[in-house]
Amino acid sequence: MAQNIYDNPDFFAGYSQLPRQVQGLDGAPEWPAIRALLPNVADKRVADLGCGFGWATRWFRDQGAATVLGLDLSKNMIQRARADTNDAAVTYRITDLETLELPESGFDLVYSALTFHYVQDFERLIRMIYAALAHGGDLVFTIEHPIFMAAKHPHWTEDEDGRKTWPVNGYSIEGERRTDWFAKGVLKHHRTLATTINTLISTGFELRRMEEFAPTAEQIAQIPDLAEELERPMILLISAYKN
Repeated sequence: MAQNIYDNPDFFAGYSQLPRQVQGLDGAPEWPAIRALLPNVADKRVADLGCGFGWATRWFRDQGAATVLGLDLSKNMIQRARADTNDAAVTYRITDLETLELPESGFDLVYSALTFHYVQDFERLIRMIYAALAHGGDLVFTIEHPIFMAAKHPHWTEDEDGRKTWPVNGYSIEGERRTDWFAKGVLKHHRTLATTINTLISTGFELRRMEEFAPTAEQIAQIPDLAEELERPMILLISAYKN
């Protein structure tokens, strides 16, 4: 079973105050880049893996999706998502992605934002998603960029000249990585970029596009702290499809 850190009271309290959770999709700087990767979802069957508070789940319905299934391991997340959603075409379930089973050819789009790096058995998950997609169906997901994930200390340091650096550590060594973020010992699973892409290809997916998120000049002008995101990629965005 995946670590359910989101039901830790301290973690959930801090996480709930992030701009992307207070403001929804508009609070996520990468959302315009994600939106550019998404197919037309009108009349499509969509699964949102790691749906959180349901921001994207509801957006898919607003865009005309026929049905949307939102899945998350966290009871806190699902309770909030249900409370904020009044739509018979949207279903939420508490589900562990490590053991998730979806109906074969049951979806036209599987979407996930910043969730797959919590899953240990990525290959199993991807194979299950492939089977769950109809032919021509899309997989669009984001994860913490492997370079960001491989940081020994998840914060900036300075060299002797005062320049900011990001200390990448053991990039080629895949496996568990723990960090303190709102709570101690948050567990994530590091995979190289090659492993991520090759897992998709070996499963049968065809890649549409890959992006390494960087903020625009307009975004930095509005939120100057985003300038740090130009120094190293934090989020990897991938679009693939089942032929």
